[in-house]
Parts: sequence; structure tokens; C-alpha cells
Amino acid sequence: MLRIDEVTDSEGFPDRCDVAVIGGGIIGVSTAYELARRGVQVALLEKGVIGCEQSGRNWGWVRQQNRDLHELPLAMQSLKRWSELSEELGEDIGFRKAGILYGTEYQSDIAQWESWLARAREVGFNSEILSARELAARIPSGRAKWAGGLWSGTDGRAEPSKAAPAIARGAQGLGAMVYQNCAVRSLDTSAGRVSGIWTERGRLAADTVVLAGGAWSALFCQHHGIDLPAINVMGTALRTAEAPGVIEGCFSGSNFALRRRLDGGYTIAVPGYGRVELAPQNLRHSVKFRTMFRSKLKKKLKIRVGASFFHGPEASATWRDDEVSPFEETRVLDPRPDTEWLERALQNVSSVFPELAGLRIAHAWAGAIDTTPDLVPVISKVNAKPGLVIASGFSGHGFGLGPGAGMLASRLVMDEAPQFDIEPYRLARFSDGTKLGSPEMM
Repeated sequence: MLRIDEVTDSEGFPDRCDVAVIGGGIIGVSTAYELARRGVQVALLEKGVIGCEQSGRNWGWVRQQNRDLHELPLAMQSLKRWSELSEELGEDIGFRKAGILYGTEYQSDIAQWESWLARAREVGFNSEILSARELAARIPSGRAKWAGGLWSGTDGRAEPSKAAPAIARGAQGLGAMVYQNCAVRSLDTSAGRVSGIWTERGRLAADTVVLAGGAWSALFCQHHGIDLPAINVMGTALRTAEAPGVIEGCFSGSNFALRRRLDGGYTIAVPGYGRVELAPQNLRHSVKFRTMFRSKLKKKLKIRVGASFFHGPEASATWRDDEVSPFEETRVLDPRPDTEWLERALQNVSSVFPELAGLRIAHAWAGAIDTTPDLVPVISKVNAKPGLVIASGFSGHGFGLGPGAGMLASRLVMDEAPQFDIEPYRLARFSDGTKLGSPEMM
């Protein structure tokens, strides 16, 4: 069973608020927290349980290096917020600035890192290219034939089971209202703009609505005639029982990624591998994903027919405001893990770290990763629906970017100038003729 810290619902249910936030993942809770810090009356609504979908199922990496350059300023802002949150919240969210290390056996990877790092320095970020000897000194037990590595000592890790719930509780402490098992069925509009939401508990008036529904955002948008091109990639990960310490932060090596956990075990996955299920939403957006599927991801994605054709966020569905919606039918999206990748991940780890051979899987899970065609998130006002802000499509990067994304979304709500260029995050890039770049360094 997925272990997530608990959040207690707020009492009562309001008639109105200044801002309604849809979705209790790391993006939604961070947005609610930042708004509450500003004295905004905010209500956070989650159809299931805070942090129980992808925000509690990710690797727990808090990373700046090897980001798409469009994401890098947001990652840098987010890292700063991660460093501040535990003290602000008064509780440990598991963040440790323990560093992130990459190792490779291929000179081509090093050349790519060097090219990326030259451009990243122009943005103000720096990490360190390591020789094979320098990398080996950092992980003396490693047995791969390294060509070199990449190291960022300012990056870190946090605990997905703790972070979103703690931030939600922090928002409550500042006056935010939080409601779980309360699905939002649709937007309410009047005079050409958003005026509130319809929930399973009734109408809630709001001046602004922030949609941070993760895997469910595209379906919600479709219900309102808004095209948010996103497919859900099912990624698999596992946690081990307590194991010998080979790294204190995070490490990405030969087809595996691992993070040291607070409980003494590891979270392990195979980077880039996932499952895409054929379903109406995915088929509808398939043309926009041609570039991504032709890229290096093509060989790492399995295309399958699954239950999502009929149920869940990718299915074709219509509903009325006064009837049960798909969001109530599936309170917590819990995809099945791919056992093939579990076995591969453990084999890859033990081939590099012999002392981790025979690791025991304490728990395995899968999560639905809401993915855009260029693997860059949407953090944007919606011109066709004044009063609506979308913060979704984080393509597997939402946990690390969450606190920064919440700050950015709150600035959009408050009509404040962002601290960096947010043009790459606008929703309209998928429809205004913008040439989308091929995903890189993700």
C-alpha cells in the first residue's frame, strides 16, 4: 500500500472563496500555500487523497541539472523554495541537499552534458563534469567502466510521502480550506468568465480557478472545449527494504536511477521507460506527439491496449454538473506496475553496486505521468476562459518543480510579473503555430 502522510479536512464547506485550486498534488498544494501566504482566501479541492497520485509515486528527486533549458529557471526557483519550506512549515518534508550524481559509460553523454552546461551557465546554473577517476572516487564501490560523470552538489532529494501533505497542512495553517474526497465536476461561468466551480458538494463561487489536476487535467479541459494536449505515461518504481549506503543523494547510472530514502532503503526506477495505453484521449492527441515518439523515447515506451480505453482520465466521457463524474468514479488512480522493469532495475543496480545484489522489494507501484508533446509544463492563463489558470503537464518533473510552479501560478493569479520568461509554458504554443522543440536533457 502506498504510504502517504495524512491531512485532516477543513471544517464546513464555504459558499465562496477568492481562488479555488483543483488538485491536491504537489503543484496544487504549493499554489494554495503560496496564495495563502499572500492573504488570499483559497480553497483546495482533491477528488481523492492529498498526494496519493503521482505526487506520492515519483522518485523524490529535486533536480536542476539536466533540465530542458526552458525549465531550468523554474527548477532553480523551486530548489530555493525547497530549501526554505521545512523551516516555514515547522516540519520535516525530507528535503536534503545531498547532491545528484550522473555516471555514464559513453563519451557521447559527456559531450551532451558539456554542451548543455555551457548554455546552463548563461542562465546562472553550474554543475561539474567529472572524469572517470573523479566519478569512481565518489562511488568507490561502483563496478561500471565509467567514461565520466556529472555532479551537482546543490541538488537534492525529498520524500514524496511527506511533502505534499505537509505543504497542504501549512496552507491550512495560513487559512486555506482543504477538502479531500471532493471532486470538482466542472467550471461555472458568467458574463464570459469563470465565476466558480461545481463540486460534488455543490457550487463554490470563486474569482479565479487554478487547474492542477495532473493526469486528469486534459479530460477536465476537454469537458470545457479547451485543448490541453497531454498523454499519460505509466511509470513504474519500487522501494527497497533497508540496504547498505552506496550514495547519500541521488544517482543515475547504467539504465537505473536510485535515491536514498530517509528509512534507509532506496527508491529505484529505470529512467525513461513507461507504458502508454491506447485510449481516446491519447489517440486524439497523437499527431502532436510524433516528434516525441520519434525521439530517443520511442524505444522506451510500450504501447498497449488497457482498461483506460473505457475508464479513467484518457477515456471518452461526458457528464453533467448534477451527476457523478469520472473524477468520482476513480478517487485514486492506481495503475499496475510493470514487473519487467522492476526486475530490470534491480539487475542494473546490482551490476554496478555488488553490495546491493539481492535487494528485497518492499513495495512496487506505478503512477500516471501527465506528459506534453515537448515535455515542458503548461503554467498559463487560458485566453478562452478568463479566470482560469492551468498548471499541469509536468511530464514527470512536477515533484521537483512543484514549489516553484506554485509560486509562478500564484503570480499569474495575482497578475504579477513573473521572475523569468514564461513564454515556453503558455498553453497557446500548441495551437498558434509555434514550432515545438525536440525533447532534450530531460
